[in-house]
Amino acid sequence: MTTAPTGPFGQCLVQRRLADLVLPAPAPAACHTVWSDLDDPAVPLWARVAFVAIGGLGVLTMQVFAVCIWRLLTLVRRGSVFSEASFRYVDVIVGAFAAASVLALALGVLLAPGGVAPGMVGLICGASLVLAGIALLVLVMRRLLRQAIEQAGEVRTLRSELDQAV
Repeated sequence: MTTAPTGPFGQCLVQRRLADLVLPAPAPAACHTVWSDLDDPAVPLWARVAFVAIGGLGVLTMQVFAVCIWRLLTLVRRGSVFSEASFRYVDVIVGAFAAASVLALALGVLLAPGGVAPGMVGLICGASLVLAGIALLVLVMRRLLRQAIEQAGEVRTLRSELDQAV
């Protein structure tokens, strides 16, 4: 049996690549970048603050999602993903996707009255719907995880009864 390559902290290669994609750009750096890009006297202060807040919170939701996936992959590697500990990470993932959906919708609403093409606003609002759909899909998978844990408990009970009968 081959094992997955591990790094200095015991995480697998996939987890490190996931972290390389999202974690190097912390939310404050993203906020600073967006703020400096909007350094135009024609852009009102409230719009700058709104765009920076949406950008920073969007990056934060990606980072929260990445950390939760990392923890779930660790549970998978340990063979304990079918436990109650998995639910807190799944719940946080649902919350991160729901928050990202709301942020994308807010971005679309902010861009709608401006000089942005209506097609771009439509794409952003469509992305918001996709993110909300992903949150619902993860909720369904959470229910499947609950059923798998319950069935594993029933199997253990039946096996112990069978061992006693034999």
